[in-house]
Amino acid sequence: MKPPHSHRPGHAAGRPPQAERPARDFRPRGQAPAPPPAAARRGPEAPRGAVWLYGLHAVAAALANPARRLRRLLLTEEAEAALVSRLAPPWAIAGERTERARLDQMLGRDIVHQGAALLADPLAPPPLAQVLDRPGPVLVLDQVNDPRNVGAILRSAAAFGAAGVITQERNAPEETGALAKAASGALETVPLLRAVNIARTLVALKAAGCWTVGLDAAARTPLDGPALAARRVALVLGSEGEGLRRLTRDTCDELAGIVLPGGRGALDSLNVSAAASIALYELVRRA
Repeated sequence: MKPPHSHRPGHAAGRPPQAERPARDFRPRGQAPAPPPAAARRGPEAPRGAVWLYGLHAVAAALANPARRLRRLLLTEEAEAALVSRLAPPWAIAGERTERARLDQMLGRDIVHQGAALLADPLAPPPLAQVLDRPGPVLVLDQVNDPRNVGAILRSAAAFGAAGVITQERNAPEETGALAKAASGALETVPLLRAVNIARTLVALKAAGCWTVGLDAAARTPLDGPALAARRVALVLGSEGEGLRRLTRDTCDELAGIVLPGGRGALDSLNVSAAASIALYELVRRA
């Protein structure tokens, strides 16, 4: 496993650009993204400057990350036994025994916490230059605002060896328990940065030697992993409902789509996290 990294919402570029006309995304025309549940948008109440992480994978990964500042660990008897099997004690913080009903009341009955909740500070991000010292492609998310999609993209980024994920400072989810749960531990190992201006961040990535590829269902050129094998790729993905904005599209070195057996209609039905997984697989394909 890669060494843990730390990241707190920060800046990777300058002021936001003027309003931009959106482009297409990997979703049927006219279909708006389903809003996340209220609990996923707000998250459970936590002291100022802290966040509740929940779920066995997310909690175990946070406990194993020395960069995390931990405040409180609540565990049911069953969750404690499961956590011990994943991560041998001693941990950096002692657990407090609790009942599932208490966690349901505290986090919300629709939260799948698996009996484990950890109060911690958000992670502080490394600078962009440090992320680029890591091997692998870089993922840039242009206003992807569903925390479950961002978490799933982090999970795919960890699986396929991506160097990091960059989101926009505005119109993107903060670090929340829902995001960490969907990331299944990847939030602790894949740097997550926030850029004020995506277009300027793409310019900075180009200056660092990255070839910026915007993923677009309407692109005539298919994404070809072997053809990009000699390049350091920054893969750019648009929002769940509107796709890449015009300035983002225009700043990319090229636009590419994904070839699927079901044809273009099958591609349009993919959400952004599924498209990211397929694109990352294509980028690591060598034959």
